[in-house]
Amino acid sequence: MKKFLLLTLLLVFAVSIHGQQDFSQVQMKATKVAGNVFMLEGAGGNIGVSVGSDGILIVDDQFAPLADKIRASLKELGQGKLRFILNTHWHGDHTGGNVAFGPEATIIAHDNVRKRLATEQRSTVFNRTTPASPKEALPVITFDSSLSVHFNGEDIRAIHYPQGHTDGDSVIFFTTSNVVHLGDDFFAGRFPFVDLESGGSVEGLIKNIGDIIGKIPDGAKLIPGHGPISTLDDLKNYHRMLQQTTEIVRQKMTSGKTLDQIKSEGLPAEWQSWGTGFIKTDRWIETIHKSLSAKK
Repeated sequence: MKKFLLLTLLLVFAVSIHGQQDFSQVQMKATKVAGNVFMLEGAGGNIGVSVGSDGILIVDDQFAPLADKIRASLKELGQGKLRFILNTHWHGDHTGGNVAFGPEATIIAHDNVRKRLATEQRSTVFNRTTPASPKEALPVITFDSSLSVHFNGEDIRAIHYPQGHTDGDSVIFFTTSNVVHLGDDFFAGRFPFVDLESGGSVEGLIKNIGDIIGKIPDGAKLIPGHGPISTLDDLKNYHRMLQQTTEIVRQKMTSGKTLDQIKSEGLPAEWQSWGTGFIKTDRWIETIHKSLSAKK
């Protein structure tokens, strides 16, 4: 009876978050990154996977309805037990699987991730309310600035970067494998979603990426929140995009132009392809404008 009630709770929670989205056709793809780290792609944020003699650790877990497919992919990578989950931030496409995996693994995240998951969150951008997560989906270990998990022969280090994509972002360094999972601080080759309502900031993201670049060793492989496995040069180009597009909007705001005028003028051709992803050019300009206006 207890197992039946838990399964019912998981189903209700998944439906309440993801509505009628159909995950039945989603196929999980595993790619070796470096060392003992892999990347899983499916629907939602990229999953980082550490596989070794200690078992399995994952970074983020996509959506609850994909849990069985994720489990099957993990079994193909290694027969060890799933022991730890690191959440890079609170958004449902990175933490939705918590409710399914929480009963069997230890969930770790920044303090603000637990706070947001534990309370109802309202987004005016997407006109959606995310209900508070059940106990099984909440991180049981939280940290303020940094934390290390000594696992599979390496120091897996989570470092908090405030006021970037959200107020609870963590970047995960696999120090021996020389792999870095940046969560949604990094949308590879695309304009990012900066969640201003969750404590995010465009200028904060620019600062954080600059700081992160200084900590990444040469030759490191990067797992973005969304997009393909990347390099340090890719991240530097992303940082340049953030700086230049923000400065363009700032200068036009200073000259007295309205948001509609700035959107109609657009951005330089160099950044045209960056608006073909989840966040279109108009939405990115609007995000910059709102973020800079809030600072004023």
